[in-house]
Amino acid sequence: MPESETERLRLDQEARERMAAHMQAVEEAEARGETGDRGAWKWKIRQRIWDYMEENDIAAAPRPVHHRIPNFVNAELTAKQVQQLPEFQRAKWVKVNPDSPQKSVRVAVLHAGKMLLVPQPRLRTGFFSVLDPAKIPLEKFGYACTQMGVVEFGEPIDLDAKLKVDMVIIGSVAVNPANGARLGKGEGFAELEYGMLRLMGAVDDDTPVVSCIHDCQLVDDIPSEKLLCHDVPVDIICTPTRTIRVQRSLPKPTGIYWDKLSKQKLGSILILQKLKAKLERELGQELPSGPDEILPPTAQRDKGKGKGGKGKQKGKGKEKGKSKDGKGKEKGKTKGGKAAEGWQPAGEDAGPSQVRRRWQPKT
Repeated sequence: MPESETERLRLDQEARERMAAHMQAVEEAEARGETGDRGAWKWKIRQRIWDYMEENDIAAAPRPVHHRIPNFVNAELTAKQVQQLPEFQRAKWVKVNPDSPQKSVRVAVLHAGKMLLVPQPRLRTGFFSVLDPAKIPLEKFGYACTQMGVVEFGEPIDLDAKLKVDMVIIGSVAVNPANGARLGKGEGFAELEYGMLRLMGAVDDDTPVVSCIHDCQLVDDIPSEKLLCHDVPVDIICTPTRTIRVQRSLPKPTGIYWDKLSKQKLGSILILQKLKAKLERELGQELPSGPDEILPPTAQRDKGKGKGGKGKQKGKGKEKGKSKDGKGKEKGKTKGGKAAEGWQPAGEDAGPSQVRRRWQPKT
């Protein structure tokens, strides 16, 4: 049953309170020199975008969007932009993040007959799963791109798999179109996934990185000089209204930077623990660890999956992850940075939580 407006507002307020507490903890730890520069400034941008999307009913289920790669109305229009890219049309293997706003992109990959590589959410139970459209009934493509669908149709790979990914598609909370600098939800999984793919030889500097976002997530206040070596910049930005090719993209990470990876983050990801242990055995020495980190709170999912917000637009959703298109009006700029015109669709909070079969490359 859809949640009440009162319940949605309660969840939204709780999310804001968790965000404020986390920002304060990060700022205090940085001031004491305990965590290095973990980017308190980044959290201010994230909060601005999340708040703006909720306040203006751009946000779509699951809500509230705080601490998520935020879903938004008309998100499926970004998939149409991706499909028009020559790089996508040439690609055979495409990696797409498992978040809600990119569900339509994942489905589009399968419909285009391409191999889809999807990471496990938060890498908590494994690494990546492969979805082969030739092995999935056409009418099941949408379901296959949900969490349970990947369990049924996905085939797991490990770090020894030999493959070449032709395009990487990631979600973002904010992106600067001037330099390709992006912010995720603050957990660093896009960076870790990319770093592991680099170590595998599956991607390189020439592999295009695309981010699908709402126009209001375009900002001008992510300075390149404040980004860290493991931050992944984007080459192409797809919004529901346009495609932007970044003219001055930043250097991409070349692997995992162990001296930047905190013990807290390493302790939460089994595949990274295995990788580090393997490399240490091969090198015969211990790899460094990064400064301590205050891990951000995780998102709290709403029970109703899609009750509209408190503004003029009431984008309602259906159970089982389906949602109706919503419409909104341009609200201008977000405080402290740019917000562009446009509004957009929905998806499904999806990604493999477990896998049953193991994919092997064809020889």
